[in-house]
Amino acid sequence: MILNFSFKLIAGREGILCKFSLLRTYRVLSSAPVDVLWQKLINLADVSWHPLFSSTNAPQGLIAKPGLIYQVVTRLTPIPVRIFVERVLPGELLSVRILAIPGVENRVTYRVESAVCGTYVSYSMTLRGWLSPLLWCLIRPYAARVASELAQAAEQAGVL
Repeated sequence: MILNFSFKLIAGREGILCKFSLLRTYRVLSSAPVDVLWQKLINLADVSWHPLFSSTNAPQGLIAKPGLIYQVVTRLTPIPVRIFVERVLPGELLSVRILAIPGVENRVTYRVESAVCGTYVSYSMTLRGWLSPLLWCLIRPYAARVASELAQAAEQAGVL
């Protein structure tokens, strides 16, 4: 687990400006193959493994492609949240931006890496904006479980 936290107060003509930034990375080791993990990750219709999302409007079989915008409903509130797929490197990286509320920029990156001892799954979350501290307090327990839940779901899918 890696944590990078930044807080800046900037005085200017308009007054005092507050900038907050948080980068948090979680990494777990999985026994599932890279292909199984990757398929579980890019299947946008299946969010059953995700501790923050309960459902999505993506049709079954839709895979992540740059520029795609879809909606998910969080487990915290019944309000739909838009997700914009920024970058996809097949078998390696998926980067999305979560467009939830004004005042918060939330960027999430999933990385899948093959190693001798198994497959590493990394989940990085970057929060920016003046509401970020409040949002971080609400989602921290769920964010800590995303990588491990993805790994467990892929391992169970690989067994079937």
